Amino acid sequence: MDPMTDAAALVADRFPGALAAFLGGGVLSPRRTATSDLDIVVVIGGPPAPFRESLRWRGWPVELFVHDRASIERYFGIDAAARKPNLARMVADGAPLTSRRELAAEIRERARSVLAAGPPQLTPAELELRRYGLTDLLDDLAGSTDPGETAVICWTLWRQTAELALLLAGSWLGGGKWLLRELRGADPALADELVAAIGDPVRLAAACDHVLGRAGGRLWAGYRAEGQRG
Repeated sequence: MDPMTDAAALVADRFPGALAAFLGGGVLSPRRTATSDLDIVVVIGGPPAPFRESLRWRGWPVELFVHDRASIERYFGIDAAARKPNLARMVADGAPLTSRRELAAEIRERARSVLAAGPPQLTPAELELRRYGLTDLLDDLAGSTDPGETAVICWTLWRQTAELALLLAGSWLGGGKWLLRELRGADPALADELVAAIGDPVRLAAACDHVLGRAGGRLWAGYRAEGQRG
């Protein structure tokens, strides 16, 4: 199966009037696996966009992300605010699937500008909340005697430690495998250490404290967060 040929055929069949379309770069990269899917971003002239759809096509699992010009810009912004630029990455790193190269190049350039701008800066309130949350998890881990609870605490601690390290580095966040990929790009040594700490609560706690040290250390007593009025 050829991903480019099959993705282009799907776009031609489902969206013959598409303004632009991109095949996400994951399936075209050396990281492709036996379960890789076709991530396809399609830009059309209007309704029924925007929508997302999962389907199967020529033996491939497919994720469709269908937008118009306004909605793709809006979702670039939504993803950037959440510090997870999934849509922009698919467009910036993807391969064009339609013949309208000029428009595709324009949309790709916009996606690349979103990525180049980087994520929003970590605010003092966000930093304190992250420190407080990790401190609380470390205390829970130190007192845990239930293997199941310990495993869940460790996973949450692992994820939040990686996220804090990325935030401190001014890097994008990621979900699932992309969390590790982002960390490997931003801090390879820490990524290796956190992977080595899987299944080792003591080592994981030490790695977490190391990252907390970059942020000002543990924070619990004296933490205060104002609620919203109205």
